[in-house]
Amino acid sequence: MKQEKLHRGLKARHMTMISLGGSIGTGLFLASGGAIYTAGPGGALLAYLTIGIMVYFLVTSLGEMATYMPVSGTFSTYATRFVDPAFGFALGWNYWYNWAITIAAELSAATLIMKFWFPDSPSFVWSALFLALMTALNLLSVKGYGETEFWFALIKVITVIIFIAVGLLMIIGIWSQPQAAGFHNWTIGDAPFHGGFLAALSVFMAAGFSFQGTELVGVAAGESENPRENVPRAIRTVFWRILLFYLLAILVIGLLIPYTNESLSSDAITQSPFTIVFEKAGLSMAASVMNAVILTSVLSAGNSGMYASTRMLWVLAEEGKAPRFLAKLSRRGVPVFALLATAILGMFAFLSSFYGDGLVYTWLLNASGMSGFIAWLGIAVSHYRFRQAYLAHGKSLKDLPYRAKWFPFGPILAAVLCVVVIIGQCMEAIADGRIDWAYLFASYIGIPLFLAIWLGYKWKYKTKVLSPEDCHFAETDE
Repeated sequence: MKQEKLHRGLKARHMTMISLGGSIGTGLFLASGGAIYTAGPGGALLAYLTIGIMVYFLVTSLGEMATYMPVSGTFSTYATRFVDPAFGFALGWNYWYNWAITIAAELSAATLIMKFWFPDSPSFVWSALFLALMTALNLLSVKGYGETEFWFALIKVITVIIFIAVGLLMIIGIWSQPQAAGFHNWTIGDAPFHGGFLAALSVFMAAGFSFQGTELVGVAAGESENPRENVPRAIRTVFWRILLFYLLAILVIGLLIPYTNESLSSDAITQSPFTIVFEKAGLSMAASVMNAVILTSVLSAGNSGMYASTRMLWVLAEEGKAPRFLAKLSRRGVPVFALLATAILGMFAFLSSFYGDGLVYTWLLNASGMSGFIAWLGIAVSHYRFRQAYLAHGKSLKDLPYRAKWFPFGPILAAVLCVVVIIGQCMEAIADGRIDWAYLFASYIGIPLFLAIWLGYKWKYKTKVLSPEDCHFAETDE
C-alpha cells in the first residue's frame, strides 16, 4: 500500500511570512509593556536581546536539520533518530499538547477582545465561531493555512513598522511632541535597569514565551514546495525580525513611556503600549485599531497552533506512536482526524475555564507554557546529536543544504539559556522570602508530565540513547 504523503503546497512567500509572523503577537503588543514596567527599559531590552540570540541559534539549528530532512515531525522525528526513540516520543506528544492547549488560550483571548466591541455578547458564541473558522481554514488544504497566515502576518508586520516609524519621529520631536523625548525616560528613578537581577530574570521568561512559535518554520518544512531553498530563506529573516520588531519596538516604548507608568502593567487592550504611543501621536481610534490587530494576532496564533499540533499528531500516528486512524489524509493532503482530535481538545480545554473558577484551565496553561521551553531544549539537543551522527557516518558538511553557524557554540548556548529560564521559573515563587508552593507546583507541572511520558515509553520498549554510528538517516522525501 502506497504511503500517504502531505502535499507540498507552501510557497516561498508563505514560508517567509510564517517565519516573520511566528513570534509577533500579544507578547509584543501587550506583554512588552509589562516587561518594561518590571525591569525598566534597559532591562527589558537586554532580556529580549538575550532570548532573541537564543531563538536565533535554535531556529538555525532546526533549519539545518529541516533542510536536510524536511519532515513535518521535525524535532520529534529528529530526536527519535538522533537521540532516543523515547525522547522523540515524549517531545512529539509534548508539542502536540502544547499547541492544542494554546488554541484554547487563544479562544479565550479572542472572546475578551470581541467583548471590547460587544460587551454584552455571550462568550461561547465567539469561541465556537473562531474554533470553527480555524478548523475550516485548516480543512481546506495546506495552502489554506499558508495563505491565511500570510495575510495575518502581513497585518502584524505593517502595524509594527508603522509603530516604529511614528515612534522614532516622536522621539526626535518631529511628530506631535512639544519637544524631542530623547533619552529622558531612561534616566527616571533607577532606569534603565529597574528591579535588579530577579526582575531581569522574570522578563527573560516573559520574552521566552513571546518568542514561542518561531519553530513553526521547521514544522512547515515538510509541506514546503522547495524546502532546500525556502527554509533557509525564511530562517535568514529571523535575526532581522528579532532586531527590528522586538528590539526597536521595545526601545521606542521605553523612550516614549516612563517605566513608572502604571498603564504598562496592564494587559488591557486600551493600555497596550502600542495604543498609548499612538494616542500620544494624536492618532484617533488607536484602541480600536490595535484591538483589530491584536485580534488578527490571536487568530493567527490559534491558526498556527491548529496547524502545528495537527501535523505533529499525524507524524506520531505515522510512526506508530498514536492511533493509526489519525494518520488518515483527505484528498487535499490534510490529516482530517488529527485535526478534529486537536480541535476537540482545544474546545474541552476552553470549556474547563468555566468550571472551578478556571483552576483546571489555569493548570493546563501552566503545563503548556513549560512545554514550549522543553521543545526548544529538545531542538538544541537533537541538533548537537544530528551533527555528531552526520560526521560519524562519513558525510561532508559541504553537502548540507544549509549549515547552522557557530556550531557547537550555538546549540550549547541555546540549551544552557533554556535551562536557566526553566530554573528561573521558581524565582517569582520565592522572591518575597517565602515559598509559594502552589505557584511553584503549577509552574513546573509540565516537567513531570514530560518525564512520565519519556520514561514510561523508555521502560515499556527498553529504548536506549543511540550512538552516533547507530543513528538513522533517511533519504529526504522529495
